[in-house]
Amino acid sequence: MPYVVTEECIKCKYTDCVEVCPVDCFYEGENMLVIAPDECIDCGVCEPECPAEAIVPDTDGAAEKWAGLNRDYASQWPNLTRKRDPLADADSFKGVAGKFDKFFSAKPGSAG
Repeated sequence: MPYVVTEECIKCKYTDCVEVCPVDCFYEGENMLVIAPDECIDCGVCEPECPAEAIVPDTDGAAEKWAGLNRDYASQWPNLTRKRDPLADADSFKGVAGKFDKFFSAKPGSAG
């Protein structure tokens, strides 16, 4: 059961999860992170570390919509292996609904 990152990450991009991941399966977009499902070992240590509560197991009902997005962008974005500062206005976007339609960016992050 791999974990997936949901829209709660968009415009926040906290990286506390990256710091605890034992297999470096996080990939960085311009304004969110994704998990490579084929690399995730299902350990679950990332889930409680996310301040935005954006990480869920793929068995969660909310995950279905995001599993494909995580898979697709993990193959396009650079791998992120170290914690970074969140986006400057991350706290003001925490918990905001409908972020995907309003703010999602397919551009890669700067981890590479």
